[in-house]
Amino acid sequence: MADLRTNITSIDPMWEQINEEAKQAVVDEPLIGGFVHACILHHKSIEKALSYRIAAKLASNEMSMVVVREIVEEAYQKSPELVKAARSDLAAVYERDPACHRLVQPILFFKGYQAIQAYRVGHFLWTEGHVDLAYFFQMRVSEIFGVDVHPAAVIGQGIMIDHAHSIVIGETAVVGNNVSMLHSVTLGGTGKEEEDRHPKIGNGVLIGAGAKVLGNIRVGDCSRIAAGSVVLEEVPPCKTVAGIPARIVGEAGCDQPAVSMNHMLGKDQ
Repeated sequence: MADLRTNITSIDPMWEQINEEAKQAVVDEPLIGGFVHACILHHKSIEKALSYRIAAKLASNEMSMVVVREIVEEAYQKSPELVKAARSDLAAVYERDPACHRLVQPILFFKGYQAIQAYRVGHFLWTEGHVDLAYFFQMRVSEIFGVDVHPAAVIGQGIMIDHAHSIVIGETAVVGNNVSMLHSVTLGGTGKEEEDRHPKIGNGVLIGAGAKVLGNIRVGDCSRIAAGSVVLEEVPPCKTVAGIPARIVGEAGCDQPAVSMNHMLGKDQ
């Protein structure tokens, strides 16, 4: 099987590896052959596969799969950055999630990865002025995946959302690159004000399960937020915060906590 880390001769080594894994999945489990062919093997590129997968998940009686797919494909054509981000997110999940053993898994099965790709299309629509269409994408992502991200929120690349249940990210939130978070994370406001009111998460931040970050506060690069914490004040870079309300309890433990995924307080990697 092709190895993403060593295969440098292929035009698109990531897509080649995904296809090889998909073919092996059909051999190993023939009953899902139709599903794998529809999602992966019938397509010529990762963006074509993603447009099909997003459309299949978000389509409803109100908007057909054909229409949703056309919207996604047009977004990918107009904004190659969406495809770049999708690849970066896929690599992040593959590298950081110990339950992910193949690149094909997030595309087929992981709702965190699927939800963030659908959000990215909604964000593109928002920036293009298609506000109601962006809200439709937000609504369907919330209904299907349990992930509620406002389409105006700004999210970087290399994002990994593990389990991705009950994620809430508000309208004026900003999330940097290479951030990892677990389920039940909220990046929310603290009242009904309409101005800039949501958190700004730096690069390389690790956010534990059930953590709540509230208000227009900055969480510094490469910091850690412990599971179940409620963060109401600024977090300096490279620190670990924990508790309700959260307080600094030590250093981040390593240079890249979002990559190491070490959630243990007081434990260095």
